[in-house]
Amino acid sequence: MNTEAQVEVREVTTKRDLERFIRFPLSLYAHNPLYSPQLNRDMRVHFSSRNPFVRDNEVTYFLAVREGAVVGRVASILNPDHLRLHNEKTGFFGFFESINDPAVAAALLQRAAGELRGKGMETLRGPMSFSTNEECGFLLEGFSDPPMLMTPYNYPYYNDLATGFGMEKSKDLYAFIYDFKTELPDKVTRVAALAEQRGVTVRPVEKRRFMADMGVFREIYNAAWEKNWGFLPLSEDELEYSAGRLKPLAVPELTLIAEREGEPIGFLGLIPDFNSVLRHMHGALTPVTLLKALYYSRKITALRLLLYGIKAEYRNRGVDALLFKKGFDAILKSGYRTIEFSWILEDNMPVIRIAELFGARLYKKYRIYEKKIAL
Repeated sequence: MNTEAQVEVREVTTKRDLERFIRFPLSLYAHNPLYSPQLNRDMRVHFSSRNPFVRDNEVTYFLAVREGAVVGRVASILNPDHLRLHNEKTGFFGFFESINDPAVAAALLQRAAGELRGKGMETLRGPMSFSTNEECGFLLEGFSDPPMLMTPYNYPYYNDLATGFGMEKSKDLYAFIYDFKTELPDKVTRVAALAEQRGVTVRPVEKRRFMADMGVFREIYNAAWEKNWGFLPLSEDELEYSAGRLKPLAVPELTLIAEREGEPIGFLGLIPDFNSVLRHMHGALTPVTLLKALYYSRKITALRLLLYGIKAEYRNRGVDALLFKKGFDAILKSGYRTIEFSWILEDNMPVIRIAELFGARLYKKYRIYEKKIAL
């Protein structure tokens, strides 16, 4: 391919274009053993109006093409809820992938910026795929470790492409890894016991009423995180969509609700790292890859702390310790060996301290970038 040939950025308008948008990362990372592609079938739904986020927000997909070959992709995202809640004229880019060529990256990001500028936005921020409730940031540190479920993965040069376009750091996100031990730190056990003495109880979600229990999670999540940087509340439709994707992966005894006098006050969800299966399926759902999924799903040894929240008025009362204690008891019987705490805002010291209390170590960083785009 002639790298000096002109780059054309075109909007995705046909099913064929969308298929090329979905499949481009499969070729880009074809020789990278750590890349963990989602199933193509699932991505066709995710990028369509069957996804409530796509239906209810302004999302436009673009392909970068050079001499007929796809060399990059990006989405521009305008979220009215973000504009209303955060009172800033900020639009987002997401699902960015590119060959290692500043000209390609600049063409893609300039097109996304232009799309958003035309809608009155003054700042471009990302990557967000689609929002802070999903994958965020470019991987900045920790490239030697495979990504866990629903976390970003990219080549190191992506950060150079972003800064080369004039983008600057907006926020860093952290991931901590905990190598499982047979006993919890004494402080966690002591504090958990105090929470029980105060009448806090913990129960697992029930698969037969999974959607109702996920509604409890939505209530806690929206209350617990509303003051966080970049927060967007989960709508009922988004919850139903996301919960439907998670239900096959959720383990009831590792998905826990804390209550006091019948009121839900905390939620914790440890989800098995299904990425270790997806890496063997290469985006395809066939009889062969289904057999691989059955085989490798029995070998999952890692968990990701994906769902977590405690209502503000119940923080610092041991609710978190009790949730972790109950989850720990279930893990002891399961054979999992590691837990990832992610993602955590770099300045969210209460949650960082929880990870450090367990002896977890910071092993990955992700960076969200931004750039002023107003004329």
